[in-house]
Amino acid sequence: MATHADSASRLLKSLANAQRLRILCLLVTGESSVGALHVQLDLSQSALSQHLARLREDGLVITRREAQTIHYRLASGPAERVIQTLHGIYCPPRAEDVLTASPPTGRPGRKRR
Repeated sequence: MATHADSASRLLKSLANAQRLRILCLLVTGESSVGALHVQLDLSQSALSQHLARLREDGLVITRREAQTIHYRLASGPAERVIQTLHGIYCPPRAEDVLTASPPTGRPGRKRR
């Protein structure tokens, strides 16, 4: 039990920074390059690099290199599930996403009168 508590404590320490949370929430939707993250976040390049390095050291993100570009994505595991949950609670779908989504079809097997 102590090891699980230690692991959870390390995860929560990594998540206890608003800028790192913003980065992780952007990565919920999929892989992103450092350049794309920089455009979406109001962070200096050096601050972004430091946060990404911390997230990589803590095992919350993994990288893929494509020539000069480094792509980041969420690492699978408990951190990914926590971030997905936080994203679902605090980042509701945007209005334009809701408008383009297909409408619900009702309950299967029931006819409307």
